[in-house]
Amino acid sequence: MPQPASPPGDFGSLVTLLQTRGPTLPKRLRQVAEHMLAHPDDMAFQTTAQIAVSAGVQPSTLVRFAQALDYAGFSDLQQVFRARLRQQNSDHRARLAALRSGRPAEDGMARSLLEGFVRASQASLEALQGRIQPAEIEAATNLLARAETIFLVGSRRMFPVVSYLAYAFGKLGIRSILVDNIGGLGGEQAAIATTSDAMIAVSCAPYTPQTIEIAAQAHRNGVPVIALTDGPLSPLAMHCRRWLEVSEADFGEFRSMAATFALAMTLAVATAEKIRADA
Repeated sequence: MPQPASPPGDFGSLVTLLQTRGPTLPKRLRQVAEHMLAHPDDMAFQTTAQIAVSAGVQPSTLVRFAQALDYAGFSDLQQVFRARLRQQNSDHRARLAALRSGRPAEDGMARSLLEGFVRASQASLEALQGRIQPAEIEAATNLLARAETIFLVGSRRMFPVVSYLAYAFGKLGIRSILVDNIGGLGGEQAAIATTSDAMIAVSCAPYTPQTIEIAAQAHRNGVPVIALTDGPLSPLAMHCRRWLEVSEADFGEFRSMAATFALAMTLAVATAEKIRADA
């Protein structure tokens, strides 16, 4: 007899599975998947009833979703989200320890790290080049070039990307606003965007809830949102006019940022060139 499939035992594997199988799930189960990826912290400790209300489904749908991913029940799936939170505090220390294990000290370690991160960056850039089509860049920059102001939204690991975009747009003479969320006012900063503007929102798994919420509200208000994210099941991909897929390879579980920055630079310069050509 065939053995039953083993469900994902960690958050990264769960995200990978959802990115693969998510688009084929029934509508309600996709709704659950989108909610879970957008609110992973809530998934860890809220009750089934609370999660069902937030996701807009019946509690039984959560059970069906878990079983569709080969978990025995919803509580087993919830353990993956709880393990993710427990891991976060010591995650970077554990990664460094793993990198040090079995490697020579001093210059040997430095050389090994450099080579590893360069390989990860190369792999990320090659994947981006093979995945993104010129027509997608054209469509995104058409929206950006028509915008009166471009709002830039990204947090945590993605904040350097939108910070760079603010710098690049400024140098290129394109009006932009960096939603920096100082004082927790990110929502208010972005709320002034109108249908004459545009927004670039950047987030990859594990997704930042505030970035998703700001992009979703802007999309509901008719603001053209261009998302840089890692797959069709990303919550950002559900709340935008256009989305561009970018995923990063890792070395020692430290993910590259090379492809994301390359895509951001492409959008900035291509938008400037389009504005110049249309002037």
